[in-house]
Amino acid sequence: MTETIDTDTAALTAVCHVRAPLLLEPVDEQIETLQACEDEGAVDDLLLRSWPKEVALSEESPYQEVIEQYERFEAWADERGVSVRPPFRERSTTSQVTGTTRERLVTPLLCLELYAEDELLGVFPHTNEATDETYTTDDAIATLRTGEVPTPLGAPDEADAEESSTPNTCPDCGGALIDGQGLFACDDCDWLGTVTGSGRYRSRPETTVEELEASQADPR
Repeated sequence: MTETIDTDTAALTAVCHVRAPLLLEPVDEQIETLQACEDEGAVDDLLLRSWPKEVALSEESPYQEVIEQYERFEAWADERGVSVRPPFRERSTTSQVTGTTRERLVTPLLCLELYAEDELLGVFPHTNEATDETYTTDDAIATLRTGEVPTPLGAPDEADAEESSTPNTCPDCGGALIDGQGLFACDDCDWLGTVTGSGRYRSRPETTVEELEASQADPR
């Protein structure tokens, strides 16, 4: 479940989300271990973030950042064929006064994200529903303590694999890409971007096709 990374080329960041009022065993022990990982250089940066026990799943919720994080976690899980529910859980509540039913998101006591540079490597805990195997935060933190990086369960979906194997194909329209020293552009739809270390495309709209072609003609 683990793989060694080159920390000279990829800075490892751990983002730990926790319910602030509940920093009790074993959660505080997990945080202490993460802090030790940072002190020992197993992770380059450790960011601690607090969130509420539950938030309303609506545009009026004051916790839009939590909802966006949850959606990002779900998208990552879908790509690998795993699930983050649980630890996240959605439930419905009905007001006895108004009769209005609202959807709410219940957050886990602790959730860990790992990034290599800007690339999301994993969200812990998560479960492979096909095998009923769960990679817990305890497992992930213990792996970090050994100096290795946890390898999530599951695998990137076929679309990701195809994207990685065809780096000269536009992700938007399927057209041919111009490779300008690591910056790719599509003449058909004007898509612009780069390819991450994992083989995924990342848009970069601030550069124009003309600028890319000019850099190819005059690399200075």
